[in-house]
Amino acid sequence: MRRRDLLGTAGHLASLGVVASLAGRGAWQAAGAPGDGGQGLLGRPLRVGYLPVTDAAALLVAHHRGLWEAAGVASAPPVLFRSWDAVGQALVVGEVDVVHMLLPMALQLRLAQEAPVRVVAWGHTNGSAMVTSTSVTETARLAGRRLAVPYWWSIHSVLSQHLVAACGLRPVIGVSPGPQEVELVVMPPAEMVSALASGSIAGMTVADPFGAVAELEGAGRVHRLLGDVWRDHACCGVVVRQELIDTAPDAVHALLDGLVMAQDWLEAHRQEAAELLTGGGWLPQSQTAVARALQRPEPGGVSHPDWHGERLGFSAFPHPSCTEQLVRLLGDTAVDGDRSFLERLDPVQAHDLVVDDRFVRAALERAGRTVPPRREEVSL
Repeated sequence: MRRRDLLGTAGHLASLGVVASLAGRGAWQAAGAPGDGGQGLLGRPLRVGYLPVTDAAALLVAHHRGLWEAAGVASAPPVLFRSWDAVGQALVVGEVDVVHMLLPMALQLRLAQEAPVRVVAWGHTNGSAMVTSTSVTETARLAGRRLAVPYWWSIHSVLSQHLVAACGLRPVIGVSPGPQEVELVVMPPAEMVSALASGSIAGMTVADPFGAVAELEGAGRVHRLLGDVWRDHACCGVVVRQELIDTAPDAVHALLDGLVMAQDWLEAHRQEAAELLTGGGWLPQSQTAVARALQRPEPGGVSHPDWHGERLGFSAFPHPSCTEQLVRLLGDTAVDGDRSFLERLDPVQAHDLVVDDRFVRAALERAGRTVPPRREEVSL
């Protein structure tokens, strides 16, 4: 019965291949082994942390629909955190085993702080936007004003600074902006919409559904989709503790099997996903906002309509070219903190230092997929 349920859950695209591979693995098919109390390959539930953004959708779906349990690793209800600092700290100290995390943040944790964490997959692509007040009709109108980002080590800060610089403005941190400057401030996503509505910031660059919430509440409008700035870029990666890889590699394999199936299901069931994420209590925003984030209408006035930057994508494979491009972009990005490690970091070597893609490669192969070839990054 578990197998029939799993087929219905996985839905489309190679579900039969996934289930067949799970059955062939023995222990990975069963949520529990004799004597483990039904806790799966870890002997205890997998502990998951997340922020209330659609970036976390694949992790939440994998738990809610029992995909991890079916793959062989039971999971406890995911724990919601309110800030990226809190997510990072919880992972580093071992309060959780796996999180979705901003890729620049994962890179900084691993290389600058030498935290024992690894990116094992991408959680999604695109899914973020610069949202501004209605008075900001072009980027140059941000001059002398404040723009909020969720974290210094975020793709939101990286691409915001490059967009601002491209129109002749200088991003500044910690000082009042001059007439040709834009002050960047870090703000928790949950506070951004009200700040935009009150006028304390002129814009915010953030993951959905906060952009969708701002639109629906009339607080602002989408000024630029980040998927229209960097084609199919990854915002968040799936990050685990190195200890999990070293001591329970089979559990990591099961984790990636469930993740791939969750991403497949999300691609085909976006409206149902909005109902699941909000009705299940995982995301606090309205179902309307989450549905808009998962199925944004194709916008007008974008620079690259063929990129479809409005579409939140679900792609697990972490392309090395993306890590390389991220390191290069970070070289020209201001942060409030130590960035000296970037000066000695070779962009080509960065991927192998931060990412362990063995598990996602194996998961894709078990699902009957071809591991994607190296791609060319196109941005700005």
